[in-house]
Amino acid sequence: MPVFVDKAKIFIQSGKGGDGHVSFRREKYVPNGGPDGGDGGKGGDIIFVVDEGLNTLADFHYGGKYKAENGQDGNKRRCHGKNGEDLYIKVPEGTVIKEAESGKVIADMSGDNKEVIVLKGGRGGNGNMHYATSTMQAPKYAQPGQPAITLEVLLELKVIADVGLVGFPNVGKSTFLSKVSNAKPKIANYHFTTLSPMLGVVDLNDANGFVVADIPGLIEGAADGAGLGHEFLRHIERTRMMIHVVDAASTEGRDPIEDIEAINSELAKYNADISKRPQVIAANKIDMLPEGEDAEIIQKIREKYEPMGVKVFATSTLTGKGIKELLYYVSKTISEMPKEKIVFEQEFFPEEMAREQDEAFTVEYDSDSQEYVIEGPKIEKMLGYTNLESEKGFAFFQKFLADNGILDELEKLHINEGDTVRMYGYSFEYYRNADTQPVDDEEEET
Repeated sequence: MPVFVDKAKIFIQSGKGGDGHVSFRREKYVPNGGPDGGDGGKGGDIIFVVDEGLNTLADFHYGGKYKAENGQDGNKRRCHGKNGEDLYIKVPEGTVIKEAESGKVIADMSGDNKEVIVLKGGRGGNGNMHYATSTMQAPKYAQPGQPAITLEVLLELKVIADVGLVGFPNVGKSTFLSKVSNAKPKIANYHFTTLSPMLGVVDLNDANGFVVADIPGLIEGAADGAGLGHEFLRHIERTRMMIHVVDAASTEGRDPIEDIEAINSELAKYNADISKRPQVIAANKIDMLPEGEDAEIIQKIREKYEPMGVKVFATSTLTGKGIKELLYYVSKTISEMPKEKIVFEQEFFPEEMAREQDEAFTVEYDSDSQEYVIEGPKIEKMLGYTNLESEKGFAFFQKFLADNGILDELEKLHINEGDTVRMYGYSFEYYRNADTQPVDDEEEET
């Protein structure tokens, strides 16, 4: 029997940008050719796409890592590295992609969102052919490609339905769905018969049809994780209206009004907005009540809930009583509601996270080499496009170090004048002047 999976955690990783290349033309009779290092290719994107043929997240049940292809490094003779292949991840419609740690929404694969780039691949680095100037005709530095971005994401499937069937287990929801729609749920007389949301389409003569979902039976404490209820509450989030099915005959000894209150309490605890959505009560199993008692219990339910604007229908899935009237009422209510689908707004932006990572830097003391080592993507990029051999270029770089707090970090590590500071292919001797700025020593061979 296939397993219905509506939640999974996976790691996704965009492709790293290829590194720019350092090389020089080597031609016969041209002993000192200019730089001809090519650019690196762009890394592949991670793209989520809706597959209409899927209705479960079973493909992701065991987690795993999904990685786009890296961009290739540049090469000599101005050869551009090949771009990395994008990775397409297929998910069912209604899948919400969240950042796993915070639970914030990255993308909701619903409505018009059929294809979404979740992680963009890193840009390729420039080759050294871009850095030749009148004062530096043989640049020995190329720009590295942007790093890959790795993210753990939570996939949650929230079914797409207009109406949700809610109620305690065994109140007749599955039978109701089988009678009114094209759905064929398995029906048996035990709790949690329905172990996954079941969708059905209700077709009506002279009225708009709608999609209804049988949400697995809830119990008290479901919003706090009791039983299986918490696992299925997410499927109610998109529904625009609810049919609350209750056992009016109390076949399991429970009071119908207490059942209604308990389920509504669970809905409110899980999501207050859901509890405010339109609701209609199907007081079910009236065929099992002794003659005359059906009027009494239905009257009690109506007296309590109809003043709140909640319509109550006496129904029997066995005889069909009250079902048609309820369905036409639901259709009319939905047709009068706003037509927009419930799509969850983006709350987490991977590109902002990548930007923060890009701007991060480290300042550490290497006791083995007795050097202060500064690293970080932004610093590496700055070195790539700054001509440190010109006075103006070096002054610009000094200001960059000061403005970004890097000189302050060196001072916190108790750096002394004359100590060596190393940044990728460059080393500097540190001297304090009026602006507490380092002085260039020399460019190293790379």
